[in-house]
Amino acid sequence: MNANLSLTHLILQASALAQVVLFLLVVASVVSWAVILSRRAQQSRTFKAAGSFEEQFWSGGNLADLYERLRRGGEQAGMPAIFVAGYEEFVRQQTTGKADPDDVLAAVQRQMRVTQTREVEKLEGGLALLATIGSTSPYVGLFGTVWGIMSAFISIGNVKQASLATVAPGIAEALIATAMGLFAAIPAVIAYNFLTRGVEKLDSRFQVFADELTGIIERGLRGGKH
Repeated sequence: MNANLSLTHLILQASALAQVVLFLLVVASVVSWAVILSRRAQQSRTFKAAGSFEEQFWSGGNLADLYERLRRGGEQAGMPAIFVAGYEEFVRQQTTGKADPDDVLAAVQRQMRVTQTREVEKLEGGLALLATIGSTSPYVGLFGTVWGIMSAFISIGNVKQASLATVAPGIAEALIATAMGLFAAIPAVIAYNFLTRGVEKLDSRFQVFADELTGIIERGLRGGKH
């Protein structure tokens, strides 16, 4: 390969604006991969914690004992956090002496809904950035492409006889910008869709659990056991 057409040489010899475009795209790619890996790891932990918690919850044990175990385990996240928030509100309502089951249930549901929203917002952290990178990187790359093609035409105009050696650097610079734009955008778009589906599944799972816990507490308030 001609040394003057090597990737490193083309980048180093590119115009300042083209180098800025390539730098921005590299940074966007690095940031998107950091977000992808961290969000994916967080979702995996949340799914695992939800599965483990559901096994304990439906094992038939006492909810007060489960609450104590979770409280001793430190700060909770995901489904355990929703349970802790709901159970603590239930106990608080009981200690205040409120007798109306509807008021107690409304307070418990409100507290679980707030906690669920907070947990979902944590899971959604960084997804907006992925969407932004996925949607804008191709256009940033396109800007670099247009600039490279303009440079190629300017090179042709500055010489009496055009040749491949004259236009090749500008065209190559344009193609590199296009490739970098796609390199940054494609993983971000795929990961955004994948992670968004994961958040939706967890949110639905949280809601089903909150409804189940509400039903258990309601039965306890109306004469059953909780």
